[in-house]
Amino acid sequence: MSRVESVRSVIPGVALAGAIALAANLLHGLPGAATFSPMIIAIAIGIAARNLVGTPSFAGPGIAFSMRRLLRAAIVLLGLQITLTQLAAVGAKGLFIVISTLVATFGFTLAAGRALGVDRRLTELTAAGTSICGASAVVATNSVTEASDEDVAYAIACVTIFGSIAMFVYPVLPRLLHLDGAAYGLWSGASIHEIAQVAAASFQNSQRAGEIATVAKLARVMLLAPVVVALSFAPRVSAPRAPGKSGRPSLPWFAIGFVAVTVINSVVTIPAELRSATVTLSTFLLTIALAAMGLETDVRRLYAEGLRPAILGGLAFLFIATFSLTLIKLMG
Repeated sequence: MSRVESVRSVIPGVALAGAIALAANLLHGLPGAATFSPMIIAIAIGIAARNLVGTPSFAGPGIAFSMRRLLRAAIVLLGLQITLTQLAAVGAKGLFIVISTLVATFGFTLAAGRALGVDRRLTELTAAGTSICGASAVVATNSVTEASDEDVAYAIACVTIFGSIAMFVYPVLPRLLHLDGAAYGLWSGASIHEIAQVAAASFQNSQRAGEIATVAKLARVMLLAPVVVALSFAPRVSAPRAPGKSGRPSLPWFAIGFVAVTVINSVVTIPAELRSATVTLSTFLLTIALAAMGLETDVRRLYAEGLRPAILGGLAFLFIATFSLTLIKLMG
């Protein structure tokens, strides 16, 4: 197939996923829908379309392109949301809490997944989504985990549900737990799944809590790259791989690109307008990738997973909330 034919073959699928992404952004602006990111709305629309009317076969190449190439480009651009100065603003104690919580939660989730008999790949996706940054971490991790689209959808559903629970429960807890604005902000940023959920939960407390939570959350996002790289070198289980995926995952160069862009953003002054545009582009590309993933997700295979992965997601959520709070209390 020539390059021109290859480009033509991906256009229909990218256009379909792009249309769903646009619809998700429009729905995100409606009252009551703002608590869910466009990415979450997009995968929900994609799943509904796939299972109610079916995904047209001509869209296949473009859907695959969206889930891989566009996704990786979006993750690289995520680096423009972070600077090393922001990470330094968390402070040594804050960074220790964030890193320790991430590592402990990831390890706990892997152990709990083995105990519950949950598939290793789905367990890794749940661990990444809970400990790092929700749906974005799930799809980035899947570039090396190479789970099925149904596993990805299940993991995203778990982190969305439990992150949403945290978003509504956390704001009523500071007085009960004797947390001031700074401690509450650090707790929210270190333990709630999605960036949007962190902002919604923390700014309800105070401006200071919201700012600290946002920076702590960005510190977790920064750790996405080393986690993905580490997973690329981790021993893989011998179970059959997802359809169409074979061999050992290659080094995730997009994760290296993410770090490189972050460093560039830290040492080079990028115009605010350009940075804002790239942040918007990155989010939209991630939304297209999630829409494409939804278009490939068979609900019947989701049901086949059973309740154990959901229990795992709940246990991981309780662990990250409890562990991070304990560290914050112990370290004052």
